[in-house]
Amino acid sequence: MPELCVYGSEFVAAAAGLCVVKTAMFKHVFLTGPPGVGKTTLVQKACEALVSSGVGLEGFYTEEVREGGRRVGFDVVTLTGERGHLSRIREGAGASHVRREYMVGQYVVDLPSFEILALPLFRHTGAADGGSRKVFVIDEIGKMELFSQSFIRAVRQTLDSSSCTILGTIPVPKGKPLGLVEEVRSRRDVKVFSVSKENRNTLLQDILTTLQECLKHGSQNQ
Repeated sequence: MPELCVYGSEFVAAAAGLCVVKTAMFKHVFLTGPPGVGKTTLVQKACEALVSSGVGLEGFYTEEVREGGRRVGFDVVTLTGERGHLSRIREGAGASHVRREYMVGQYVVDLPSFEILALPLFRHTGAADGGSRKVFVIDEIGKMELFSQSFIRAVRQTLDSSSCTILGTIPVPKGKPLGLVEEVRSRRDVKVFSVSKENRNTLLQDILTTLQECLKHGSQNQ
């Protein structure tokens, strides 16, 4: 009877002196790394390459907003170019008494603006177009975005979707663990690439190869 051994994420079946290696099948790809290391740039380059190869794309990424060389906040930008506020530095002293403020450091998160722009993008992730899988971009799953319970639910549903591969970014662990981020990191169907200044210029092809495998594997199982 063949002996079944487990080495990390690989299952090795040994029979008649021969070993057959089956690598783990991933559904989603996430990039992690410190702020400013180039995760969003890699996501954008991957999107350009995927579009060129005919892969369907939806989703959003985050972008710094600068005024006079100073970062004043972040915008959420859809892949079709729509833009909305994600956060801004609060100007002036004192908290607002009109509505609850969600703060990350010095930034006030504009939760209504984020949800109005980002949440509708998730509506069509449950059904593939013409039988082909698409890539859904989520840049990023971080503290600001996680103030939205609707966003958390939408991400979980998309992670479990049979017709969608996520290309996303998550922050490196720091301070109190972020529940959804740790869920993503620990999923067996998620491949996480750690981006650093040393490897950021050489990771793109590995990311694209993994995404193509995700799409191929998913299409075979639909």
